[in-house]
Parts: sequence; structure tokens; C-alpha cells
Amino acid sequence: MNANSPEATPRPDQAAPGTADTAVPGRIVLLTTSHRVAPGLLSWPAWQALHAADQVLCADGAHPQLPYLREAGIAVDEASPTAEELLDACAGGRTVVVVATGEGEPALTDGLARLAGTGRVAMPELELLPASYDLPGARLLDLVQVMDRIRAECPWSSQQTHKGLAKYGIEEAYELVEAIEEGDRDELREELGDVLLQVVFHARIAEDDLESPFSVDDVAAGIVAKLIHRHPHVFGDETATTPEEVKAHWLRTKAVEKQRTSITEGIPLGQPGLALAAKLASRARAAHLDIPLPPVEGIGYELLALAVRAESEGVDPEAALRAAARAYRDAIREAEQG
Repeated sequence: MNANSPEATPRPDQAAPGTADTAVPGRIVLLTTSHRVAPGLLSWPAWQALHAADQVLCADGAHPQLPYLREAGIAVDEASPTAEELLDACAGGRTVVVVATGEGEPALTDGLARLAGTGRVAMPELELLPASYDLPGARLLDLVQVMDRIRAECPWSSQQTHKGLAKYGIEEAYELVEAIEEGDRDELREELGDVLLQVVFHARIAEDDLESPFSVDDVAAGIVAKLIHRHPHVFGDETATTPEEVKAHWLRTKAVEKQRTSITEGIPLGQPGLALAAKLASRARAAHLDIPLPPVEGIGYELLALAVRAESEGVDPEAALRAAARAYRDAIREAEQG
């Protein structure tokens, strides 16, 4: 073959036999996965990158993805290279995939950033490739796992009962309402978490019941079924274009579900007095019942009349009284400082 023939001239991207073209920096793919997604359920781009790689590395030999990668025919080397070693592994245009551990390889990425910052190193192409990622609500799985461990290992939590926790549910609900009324977004987020904790805690306690256990999944399944059934205008064939029509749908389906003999059934009598009075008035008004107030004198009946009036005017009497009480508190503080 003539030395000048095209066949004898190496292509720019092709190293001569027996040599490595170190001028081609190669490619590094940092593959991240979520522990909240079942191992082996990876995106198609992730599988493509893994199969096309010249080398696949993972620092954690117990990484939950490794059995599934090896089952798919992908050789994975257990190694924790430095940034310099990883650049050497990419020399000659090679592609190296690093399966990140749960911490995300901060030492490696920091090292690569330092090398790139020097400006003296030909850096390979760097790509962060999420192989699996969290769906909305995925962090709830973390909460369930943490609560399960606390229930099993914490001396206090392991002894709690539904009755023992009841007071905390009331307290957290009030703190949530206060955060809403104060308009504090950070406090609102925190208090929502505290209320959510009560739900998950009670559900975990319920799993230990010997006679009728249920789990947080049963709780979620129940409310999902209820929401779907009570929103036929969203999940069914009915239509609703106004909030009033939506409420009518809700009340009709709820009435069929509960089969109550009185509109007062289901109203918790243990709630604050003003809220209780307003709820009774609301049920009566929704049922088109014109019930006269008891003709009895006294502060309690005067408060009842005010609560009924507030409900008819679309005012939450509890919220209105709390707002007035806060104004009274501020006045007291001003007087104290004066």
C-alpha cells in the first residue's frame, strides 16, 4: 500500500496503533440517581451513556444500582479516583461514567473545578446526567422512613399512643392557623411540616395495632379515593364552573357517603365554642332550615347570636375574635411600655 494513500493517513480523531492521543481530553459523565426510586429504573439516556462508556466507576461497592448494572452487562469498577486520575482515564478521547454515591461526589467535583480554574489543563467534556430523579412528593418517603426508625428506636416515641398525641395535634393546628394569619411564609412551611408529622406519626402508631392495623399508605389511599369521588367535575362526567357548584357537588356526594340522619352529625363538639356555633349555623343554612335562636338571656346566648350573624355574613367568628384579641394584646403592650 502506498504511504501516500488515504488508507495510510490517520484521521485526526484516530490515534496511531500503539499510541494514545492525549490531546483529545475525552468526556466525564457524573451519573446521579435517587434513592427514592427503585434501583434499576434509570432513564434511557442514562442506559445509553452506560453502554457507550469506555469505563464505568463507582466508589461505593454496595451501591444499590450496581447489581442491576452488572445484570445489564455493564462492567463497573469499584474505584474512587482523584480529579487528576480521572483526567488520565479520559485521555485519548475516552468516556468515563462515574456512578455517584449518595453524597454526590463533592471531593471529585471540587477537584475538577480546581483543575479547570488553573487554565493549564485541557479539561474533558463534563456532563451531569440524572439517571433517576424525584417526582413531586418523593420526600414524603423520607419522612415515612425516618418516622419508622424513630418509632422503633426512640424510647419516648415508641411508647406514644393516639390519645397521648391528641393534644399535640390540636396545638400544631392552632400554630398553623396563627402562621397563616400572621402571613409568615417561613413559619407557615414549618408548621405545615409539624401538622404533617402528626399524620405520619399517628399512621405509624396504627401499624402496631393488633386488631385493626393500617398504614400511612392506607390513609393516603382513603383520601385519594374520597377526593376523586367528591370531584366528579374533575375526574368524572359532571361539570362545575363556579365554586358554588363545586360545593354543591361535594355536599351531595358527602351526603350519599355518610347517610346521616341529622345535619348535626359529624360536627365535633370539642372544637372552640364560636367555631362550633358557626358550623351549626352553616349546616342549618345549607339545609335551608330557618331555626330561631333560643330565647334565653345570658352571655353564652349573646355569643351564639354573634357567631350565627358572623357566619351569615361570611365571617369566621374565631378568626375575627383572634384578630381583635391580637389588637388588644398590642394595646396592652403599648400601655406597658408607656
